[in-house]
Amino acid sequence: MRVYVVGGAVRDALLGLPVKDRDWVVVGETPETMRAHGFRPVGRDFPVFLHPETHEEYALARTERKNGHGYTGFVCHASPEVTIEEDLLRRDLTINAIARDGDGVIIDPHGGVRDLEARIFRHVGPAFIEDPLRVLRVARFAARLPDFTVAPATLALMRKMSASGELDHLVPERVWKELARGLMETRPARMFHVLRDCGALAAVLPELDRLFGVPQPPQYHPEIDSGEHTMRVIDHAARAGHPIEVRWACLLHDLGKGETPADVLPHHHDHESRSARLAEQISMRLRVPAHYREFATLFAREHGNLGRIAGMRPGTVAGIMERCDAARRPERFNALLAASACDYFGRAGDWAVPWPAAAPWARALEAFLGVDAGALARATAERERIPALLHAARANAIRTRLQSTTVSAPQITPTPFTHENQQK
Repeated sequence: MRVYVVGGAVRDALLGLPVKDRDWVVVGETPETMRAHGFRPVGRDFPVFLHPETHEEYALARTERKNGHGYTGFVCHASPEVTIEEDLLRRDLTINAIARDGDGVIIDPHGGVRDLEARIFRHVGPAFIEDPLRVLRVARFAARLPDFTVAPATLALMRKMSASGELDHLVPERVWKELARGLMETRPARMFHVLRDCGALAAVLPELDRLFGVPQPPQYHPEIDSGEHTMRVIDHAARAGHPIEVRWACLLHDLGKGETPADVLPHHHDHESRSARLAEQISMRLRVPAHYREFATLFAREHGNLGRIAGMRPGTVAGIMERCDAARRPERFNALLAASACDYFGRAGDWAVPWPAAAPWARALEAFLGVDAGALARATAERERIPALLHAARANAIRTRLQSTTVSAPQITPTPFTHENQQK
């Protein structure tokens, strides 16, 4: 069998990056001979097989022809006559169109090694324009490899694709998948800058695109631009290593500022409620998992409160934690605080300085959770009074704890929720 490792595994090895997954292409075989070798077929749209021992995916070399809209509008042709060079021709970028055979010999018909050295994203050929998903992929690669630039000719094709309306045919789940992967890269802001440069952000996330150029009060936001603030927030979330639910919430938290009437700018009164509505709508539109949607909507609604505990009355602090269901889900409340810290560091300033609200919130949460709701309920005969009495007890505990000079509360380090870990 003539077997080649292709694409990302070759690219990352040449860049000196860890290789996580390997894609294999087989030349000169048929589905029948693959099964005879013990491979198990799993491909639905084109011939893909699982290796009998390693269970890695091996695909037969193939060509593609466009016959419809979107990234699914292709007819694939796989046969023993398709060469490795022909298979590489259908790939998106030159840096992903490199193969290596079993002897370590590099097959690079499109200059991918040269573009790796020059740190350039360049399309393989004119067929690049046939798959609108490639616009999102290039932007995602920009987030993963932030020192690379998009070749002018490739950027021109991406602009043409964005203007054509082809992105409207993308399946929402695929858009979400690319956005989620880009958010989990080293510099997620680069993804959205590239999408904006080619006009795709207005098609995929118009609510986010509208934030750029919207001013904020300079005394609170030295960076002024609302879009640039959001980019700083998501980059800090990546720098801090936060999970996807925090990064998605950070991306959506300020969308309501894009709907602020021009006559009240740069102020954004009640933008939190508008942001919560838009976060819910976008997450529904892209069919984002429900727990990510709920978290993003909650943070959008409460982020203005979470960022300013100093001078806040204990009863107000308790009310915020009650609205966020902190008693039953303290780990989620900690994740909300982590997102709020990212919002703080999204302002121009020093990332090395601790978030001032971290210790007070942690002490307040410790006091809030320390109130025995069950004991209070058992000691109260009038059931209708329990919520008010519990709120008062929590507020009193918070007042006492915040007045203490002892700082024993742990640093805020959120982890993904248990049920999400299982789903991932």
